[in-house]
Amino acid sequence: MLARLPLWPLIAVLNALAPPLLAAELPLPVAAVTRQTMAQERVFHGLTEAVQQSTVSAQVTGRIIEINFDVDDFVPKGAVIARFRDKEQKAAVKAAQARFDQASAEFTRVADVYERKLIARAAYDKAEADLKAAQAELERAQEQLDNTVVRAPYAGIVTKRHVELGETANVGQPLVTGLSLEEVRVTVDLPQDMVGVVRERGQARVVLPHLGGPGVAATSITVFPYADPASHTFRARLELPAGLQGVYPGMFAKVFFVTAEVQHLVVPAAAVVHRSEVTAVYVVGSEGQIGLRQVRLGDVANDSVVVLAGLSEGEQVALDPNAAAVYLKQQVSGPSS
Repeated sequence: MLARLPLWPLIAVLNALAPPLLAAELPLPVAAVTRQTMAQERVFHGLTEAVQQSTVSAQVTGRIIEINFDVDDFVPKGAVIARFRDKEQKAAVKAAQARFDQASAEFTRVADVYERKLIARAAYDKAEADLKAAQAELERAQEQLDNTVVRAPYAGIVTKRHVELGETANVGQPLVTGLSLEEVRVTVDLPQDMVGVVRERGQARVVLPHLGGPGVAATSITVFPYADPASHTFRARLELPAGLQGVYPGMFAKVFFVTAEVQHLVVPAAAVVHRSEVTAVYVVGSEGQIGLRQVRLGDVANDSVVVLAGLSEGEQVALDPNAAAVYLKQQVSGPSS
């Protein structure tokens, strides 16, 4: 059985055999190794939660005659969640309306007589007070009637239903609990040494593993002004852009806080090639010669990769490794007959 030979000595031989070429003659796109300012980050684990979450309670005592939504249903803002039996409230509104109409007519009559100076000021004041009392009673009765219809304060998802159809509910009794998915935030616990830098820089990005990608930038960061007495950590709350799709409360998230800005050498990610255990790039020399060089890489930032070792600023690398490999092989073997 043949022993497996290291790949890197073979690459060195190919590079040595490749003749110099003029850069203008290379039919390959190239890019320069550049130095960029990049954010240095520390990562912590957090959980998502809804910004708007509440329990809708009964404002009147009565029998529930209609429930329109159940758990996991989407509720538009202002939609009717439940209705109560309202015969008593409607009767109270009619009675209050009648008293208001009577008081209004009486006040009009008294005001007319008072203008002709046929009655005392006290009679006018009493008629005015009776009218105001009747108006207030009508408003209270109308409010009680309005409270028999329970509407959603915002658009969201029902997470729990506390009552059943036909059940008699009392004032303050929970009806449904819900939350909005339009606005979601992330909470994370920070060690003491991170509080100052997070408050100073106020920069972080949130990565949700199931969505992939570089994550989304937090729109604002709030660090609570006290530490947990048991864990000695500070709670931080990060607001996310509204309207994120596929994000639900209770999901796991990674939070990358910016701690500093540092200079890094970077190359386009498209220039990197993997050959067995070797990570390398095709480098174009000052005289146009091309060769494969092993590199050590760091983090990926957008479409660029941090270079930790193997390249210098200003060097040129091929953006199409496959085409560069074919071209290098042709130069080593010479033109075909």
